[in-house]
Amino acid sequence: MDLGDFDFDLPPELIAQEPAAERGGSRLLVVDRASGELTHTRVAALPEILRRGDLLVVNNTRVFPARLLGRRVPSGGAVECLLVRPVSQTVPQTVSQTVSETGSETVCDTVCGTGQVWEALVHPGQKLKPGARVVFEGIHTLHGEILERRFFGRRLVRLWTEDGSSVDAAVDAIGHMPLPPYIKRDDRPDDRDRYQTIFAQARGSIAAPTAGLHFTPALTAALAARGVETAAITLHVGYGTFQPVRVERVEDHRMESERYEISEAAAAAIGRARAEGRRVIAVGTTTTRTLEAVAHDHDGAVVAGSGETDLFIYPGFTFRVISGLMTNFHLPQSSLLMLVSAFAGRELVRRAYDAAIAERYRFYSYGDSMLLL
Repeated sequence: MDLGDFDFDLPPELIAQEPAAERGGSRLLVVDRASGELTHTRVAALPEILRRGDLLVVNNTRVFPARLLGRRVPSGGAVECLLVRPVSQTVPQTVSQTVSETGSETVCDTVCGTGQVWEALVHPGQKLKPGARVVFEGIHTLHGEILERRFFGRRLVRLWTEDGSSVDAAVDAIGHMPLPPYIKRDDRPDDRDRYQTIFAQARGSIAAPTAGLHFTPALTAALAARGVETAAITLHVGYGTFQPVRVERVEDHRMESERYEISEAAAAAIGRARAEGRRVIAVGTTTTRTLEAVAHDHDGAVVAGSGETDLFIYPGFTFRVISGLMTNFHLPQSSLLMLVSAFAGRELVRRAYDAAIAERYRFYSYGDSMLLL
């Protein structure tokens, strides 16, 4: 299967740079997989579209402000660091720190409690070699040391706070929300709310499960009144959500692993719905990958537990769990578009995308949504 099979032309002005004026105010393209019918409506119409007994499964991961802006030590040059995934959460630190002496900077050794080691994307990468020091300042001061180089421009970075307090707390206080690279503006304080779903609980993602961004408390209440159930699972979205497919043959692509957790309550709710022949509708591709990966590893059953998955879903994949999918519109040649094409068929998805472009739908993370049933 060729990568070019998943290409399309998207007018740049359709890439949403801002969320909808009000959460839940986005448009919704409903795709009937059996008939091929396309219906243009709004996300607010979900209670009328879904059936009593349907089970919506959402991702309750929480995005943390993983983008750190700081400076090199001692030169003062600008540094940007995107935390990709934790390698170690508690690392004893006996490190060199920069302190001020009579107005100039010098380095001294000190013990500063415990820190963390992260895999990260850093800029400027060529200047940040192993041994380089960086500092990120704000309410807390966060220090970093480059430990080693890794593939695709990544680095292993050790982080610790100046006062020995929690690295997580420092990152949450001084970090920036990691908006996707196709949003061509700096993050703002309101992105801390709008680039977070109302289901967010478990801290750990560097990208939002964007299909969930459309839901509001009022909408979930209306769905519950309709008899639509909701269950929450966790998949911490990593940098792989933006990872380009670098191979010409789709089957050769490899996904990065991401951490997931399914509670006993969620597994039971999914099991009941399936046993009773009710529809299981995944809210987002992250939810889809988690459910299908667990079912693949457990003879079709969705069981409680935690682990990691690198499941890559592309046309030809056999779905065992979901019978519906709500998802935003994705990038050309992306693994997410391949997943949606696997679920609804490449030709139907292409026709839906063509219709969305013709109707001036808003694309990507802050854009409109699509419901495939």
